[in-house]
Amino acid sequence: MPSDSRMISLGFGKFARADRIYALEPLVGEERGDGRRTRVWVEGIPDPIVASRTEGTILRDMGQDAAADAPLVDEAVDLASRLAAAADAGRVDLSDLGRRARRLLAATTAPPGADRELG
Repeated sequence: MPSDSRMISLGFGKFARADRIYALEPLVGEERGDGRRTRVWVEGIPDPIVASRTEGTILRDMGQDAAADAPLVDEAVDLASRLAAAADAGRVDLSDLGRRARRLLAATTAPPGADRELG
C-alpha cells in the first residue's frame, strides 16, 4: 500500500486515507445496488464502510493498478477456457462468447479513472 497519506474517495462524500485501507470486498447479489458497491475496511474504524465505488476503482486510486486489473485477466482466461471446452465438445455458443468478449474488451478500453466493471 502507498506510504503517503493521500485521501481516496469512496463515493457519496466518504474518504479514507490510502495507507489506512487494508481490505476491500465487492458486494454481490442483493447487497449490491443503490450506490452500494464495495465494503472497505479502514484501520481504526471497527466496521467496514460501504463505498459506492468498485474495488477496482479504489485500488487504482491507491496506486494498485496490477491488483485492480487481476479480475480482467481472470475473465480473459475463463473466456478462453470456455471457448476451448465448447470447441472440443462441438457446441460453440457464438452469441454468449461474443457477449463475453465485447464485455471484456470494453473493460480493457475504459478511460483512465473510469469504473471498469465486468458484471
